[in-house]
Amino acid sequence: MVRAEENQESHREKTNDFLALRTLLRRHLPSTTASLQGGRFISFPRLSLFLWSLLWALSGCGLSTNHYLLIDQSLLANDPRRADAIMAQAESEYGSRNRLLYSMDRGMTLHLAGDYVQSNSQLENAAQEVEQLYTRTIRTETAAFLTNDNMLPYEGDAYEHVMINVIKALNYAAMGQLMEAVVEARQIDHRLNVLADRVKETDGYREDAFARYLTGVLYEATGDLNNAFIAYRKAYDIYEATRGWARTPIPSMLHADLLRTTDALHMTAEFDEYHRQFPETRWVSTLEHPDLAQVVVISYNGRAPRKEDNYLDLPVSLSALQLVLLNRGVIHASNRQERRAADSILYGLNGRVVRVALPRLIPQKTQVLYEDVTLIPRDGEAISGKSELVYNGTALAEKSLSDRMPGITTKALARAVIKFAAAEGATRGAQHAVNKGDAQWVGLVVGLLAHGLAVASEEADKRSWRTLPDEIQISRLWVPAGEYESRIQTVTRAGGAPRTGATRPLVLRAGQTVFLIERVVL
Repeated sequence: MVRAEENQESHREKTNDFLALRTLLRRHLPSTTASLQGGRFISFPRLSLFLWSLLWALSGCGLSTNHYLLIDQSLLANDPRRADAIMAQAESEYGSRNRLLYSMDRGMTLHLAGDYVQSNSQLENAAQEVEQLYTRTIRTETAAFLTNDNMLPYEGDAYEHVMINVIKALNYAAMGQLMEAVVEARQIDHRLNVLADRVKETDGYREDAFARYLTGVLYEATGDLNNAFIAYRKAYDIYEATRGWARTPIPSMLHADLLRTTDALHMTAEFDEYHRQFPETRWVSTLEHPDLAQVVVISYNGRAPRKEDNYLDLPVSLSALQLVLLNRGVIHASNRQERRAADSILYGLNGRVVRVALPRLIPQKTQVLYEDVTLIPRDGEAISGKSELVYNGTALAEKSLSDRMPGITTKALARAVIKFAAAEGATRGAQHAVNKGDAQWVGLVVGLLAHGLAVASEEADKRSWRTLPDEIQISRLWVPAGEYESRIQTVTRAGGAPRTGATRPLVLRAGQTVFLIERVVL
């Protein structure tokens, strides 16, 4: 009964939209419902039905994102293996232009499912694809310029490239292969050094505080205190320099890291300076407690931001301006695809509206405030600690899009002008190619097709690494060697009872560092 009522309501909405569209056309385009020269008659409903189907098929240029919803639902149900199975089934939807995106998405779902070896295999494919995508064919560039950037292979953003090596390093760390993780840490160092040389804008994304901090954790876990200190110091400086746009304060545990490593390296001047800056910081000396084990919990919280189209409809005449203004207030399609199809017909018939599509970022901020990590030994008191924010993925995505938006806008405007000129040329060429008596109706049909397709094909590039989280938090606990049970509770900004995740048994040796991965979709 509910389904039938929904179908009836959807039918009424589409009927109302169609009637509203017909009213607009009759008001601004009376020739579409009247007999044309030569005795020919174009029936608007019949013509629009045909074109609606055609434009509907042609408007779906971008990658379908339905599988992301199913993946989020699986992760919310604490079933990462099912999430990875959904991603594997969606491979064919990505196609050849999105090989990099699939490898990154699949690499992340495999990582969350605990299949670290296969995750690294996918991420290695992604790293190789990044290197290969620096060259493109002229044919591909031309096709994209005449339609939209979804025709181009997805190259990814700079922060996504860095995250490829970050997740690879965490895969090795989760498997206990810390030396292999350090190899990836060196790859992160190299990638960030190259990025810093390439990006000249001092306020651009040219460094990554979280990536530097993680390399410090990995270097320290393998006993390389000198490189650990260098990484911690860089992370501290980057957090401070990017505080404005990254919206990530300097983690208090980084203060402790700087004190601990300068003390262990006998860097007296640096230690005294950091002690002066952070007098309230509590820290554990590796010299006094060399037999302690460390547990590092990496918490992925929330969902990465998504993108949607932001359409700018630019009228070329006064009647087109009136049409655009009326269209905004009359037609309310039940989904964005139907709206695009209706706009394509309406503006195609008018022939004096230029559409520009720009990407707009939609944040999906996490509700997680922090994770409370507790290690419960067989004998003795439990040891607890709170996670701290080290990575704000939404802020990085916003910065990346903001830095690229001038170029995206310039290219979109140029493409819209070219498509409009091509549609005008096709219309006039068709009119001149037929008898004078047939010119009006031929011009109408060709103009509808040419201008309608120009509008329908305009779509922003909304692709991004959607399986990344919104935020990453880290907690680090030093405990005596022994057997423990780990318990992680999630505390949300809304308050209420903490959400308890799965408990895990741990057997810790002196001097050992163990990495745990936690995923919370809230």
